[in-house]
Amino acid sequence: MIAFDTSLVVRIAVGDHPKQKAAALKLLETNIVLIPKTVMLETEWVLRSRYELAPQDILAFLAYLAESEGVVLEDESSVRKALDYYSHGADFADAMHLASAGDAPLYTLDRTFCRKPIRAGAAPTVHVVG
Repeated sequence: MIAFDTSLVVRIAVGDHPKQKAAALKLLETNIVLIPKTVMLETEWVLRSRYELAPQDILAFLAYLAESEGVVLEDESSVRKALDYYSHGADFADAMHLASAGDAPLYTLDRTFCRKPIRAGAAPTVHVVG
């Protein structure tokens, strides 16, 4: 098993460097590839902030990556929950924090934290302090 960092994942997503994309895809096709949660988190941020991709396009790519044969996600159940919360309109970083909290109640000062998936009944209640 090998692990990918964000640069390889982003090359696959955007293809702005064809040789690098081809090299990343070859690694993906010939290895079992671990994608750490932090790489998923940073990939969303890069695709949103640097490449200005729409959330639905980012979600489609991250879901494709999660379903790719040979890909192993670190803490897969939390990543899949975070993708679900994100699909309901949550900020991806907040979604990952909430999903990673597991059964522990999450407390925050942010009144908008994962508001959309919570209102849709797709995410657990978050406790707002103050």
